[in-house]
Amino acid sequence: MRILVTNDDGIHAPGLAVLEELAARFSDDVWICAPAEEQSGMGHALTLSAPVRLRKHGERRFSVTGTPTDAVNLGLRKVIPGRPDVVLSGVNRGANLGDDVTYSGTVSAAIEGALAGVRAIALSQVLAPDSANGNGDPFAASRAWGERVLAPLLDAPLPSRTLVNVNFPPLAPERVRGVRPTRQGFHDYARGSVVEGRDPRGRPYYWFGLEPIEHTPDHGSDLEAVADGWVSVTPLHLDLTHYASMQALADRYGG
Repeated sequence: MRILVTNDDGIHAPGLAVLEELAARFSDDVWICAPAEEQSGMGHALTLSAPVRLRKHGERRFSVTGTPTDAVNLGLRKVIPGRPDVVLSGVNRGANLGDDVTYSGTVSAAIEGALAGVRAIALSQVLAPDSANGNGDPFAASRAWGERVLAPLLDAPLPSRTLVNVNFPPLAPERVRGVRPTRQGFHDYARGSVVEGRDPRGRPYYWFGLEPIEHTPDHGSDLEAVADGWVSVTPLHLDLTHYASMQALADRYGG
């Protein structure tokens, strides 16, 4: 099995090392192609207005000066000889739950794999409130549960242009309750705040805040599962058409 590993936190991110370790349990043909720097929140951005440079760090290990989408593109087209069997993206430092998947570079890297017809899985580690203080291993749950989560997904029947989004709860491994298939949830309120400041020249700048967003986890959602201590496994598909609205629009256009 040939595996392409990528992320949005950058080639030197600790979560990438976790995913490399997990991938090596399934294959000795693992390739790394990840952004050179952190690209969190880039979504499915593709670099079009500047050249993207590829750097080799070692055997089967590369970085790109671009987005997660760029990394997967170059990984598939320029780095890996032949075609990978699976694209693994992560392990992201922080949650990618609910409608946050639309912002996520981690999920978007998996989307790019799915668009290319490759099995694609995004993995994220939800963080405990004290993780920024260096208390314990923030990736403990994903280290311990990652193999159990990935094994059934590597040969599960999935329709084309479908990917899987995995989120590990912020718990010690022994406190994780298990793995639960879920649907995508939605947050209740608009995302975060905007912090305004001034640079040394007196010009204004704006910084988007990332404070927690209140939400009410719907039953069966990824938000509910992680809040209850489960690993959430959510199948996502790339057809964004809202079919229930098509007839109403056809009626308005006389169709």
